[in-house]
Amino acid sequence: MKKLELQFKNMEGNTVTMSIDNPIEPVNPITVNAAMDDIMQQNVFESSGGDLVSKHAARVVERTVTAVEIDV
Repeated sequence: MKKLELQFKNMEGNTVTMSIDNPIEPVNPITVNAAMDDIMQQNVFESSGGDLVSKHAARVVERTVTAVEIDV
């Protein structure tokens, strides 16, 4: 499954990550930038380190899991 991770810095300088499952691809950088700006301007999310104050990064993450058969 792919996830779009939006990373922000909070008032304490810590990284705060928000994940969105199954993003529309290809991911549009202009749309992602605008969404991150809106999230910060509306100030609707809180973190233990205070308000979100800046954008840090955005990335698409894909995780693949392959089970290994073992004797149980």
